[in-house]
Amino acid sequence: MPLMSSEAGVWCPVYSSIELFQEKWVLHIVRALLRGPHGFNELSRAVGGANTTTLSQRLEHLERLGIVDKTVESTMPPRTRYELTESGRELEGIIAAIDAWARSHMRRCQEHDASGAPRQPYEADAQSPVPGPDEPAAPGEARAPAERGA
Repeated sequence: MPLMSSEAGVWCPVYSSIELFQEKWVLHIVRALLRGPHGFNELSRAVGGANTTTLSQRLEHLERLGIVDKTVESTMPPRTRYELTESGRELEGIIAAIDAWARSHMRRCQEHDASGAPRQPYEADAQSPVPGPDEPAAPGEARAPAERGA
């Protein structure tokens, strides 16, 4: 299987998907929209840090690809709502896989801040602590994984 989609007459779906997902803010947008529809400003806050031009460009691209639907709710004042299409919702498994991998492998690198103080994992867009492996989690809530070999 070729690694590049630019080879003459060849298309690689993995290469093309990685090209899309590596674009800054794309997976953050998908993750935020997995929690439900958002207006532009609400989505900007949920994503955190994306300038409005970049966010707008990413949303337009995701809309062209059929991953995001845009609904104009009013023109004065301008209000839009963005939500994932069925295709976009299918990306939930990718986000969940990234989450599981990061909790298993990245946690060891991120357990302490620069001062050496321990960090508590949290959901970035909810800014709430993540329950440990032995703590009850609410339905749909993330949970910190049990340590390997424990």
